[in-house]
Amino acid sequence: MNRGGAQTAADAAVLAAAQDGRNQLAAAWTADLLDPDKWQDVFEGNAPVGDPCGRAQQLAAQNDATLSGCNWQPLRYTVDVKTNKSVGDSVVPGTEGVHATASAAAVIEPRCSVEPPGDPGGSHELPELTCDGKPWKLDPDDEATLPAPEDLFDVHLAAD
Repeated sequence: MNRGGAQTAADAAVLAAAQDGRNQLAAAWTADLLDPDKWQDVFEGNAPVGDPCGRAQQLAAQNDATLSGCNWQPLRYTVDVKTNKSVGDSVVPGTEGVHATASAAAVIEPRCSVEPPGDPGGSHELPELTCDGKPWKLDPDDEATLPAPEDLFDVHLAAD
């Protein structure tokens, strides 16, 4: 049972870290909206992001565990956690002070593709952005036309 709690904490922590990374990538895309040459770098995870491990620690703590490791590469996150409570009294002697540990991994997958504008000859029109088959008519002056982070990127658990 303690091991299941550790896995829940690890899964929650790594998803929190990856969602934080996704939100930072989406913010980088929005910041570079008028420079479409940088869009592909953002979708490949090659944009600067801050440390997402603080958010992972918060979710581990909410699940009564401590973050013992947190790593990220572009679009891939991993965490290790240790439960705060020991196994406790059990039928197996010597396990009273043993704490369960678990690891989890999550990935960020871009949902979008970019098509150059129809008139490449000096046009200042933004490229066409299509996310999961949905075309976005982007207007830099109207935030309501911009996709949300979850429209740009999918976040899910992955095999370690």
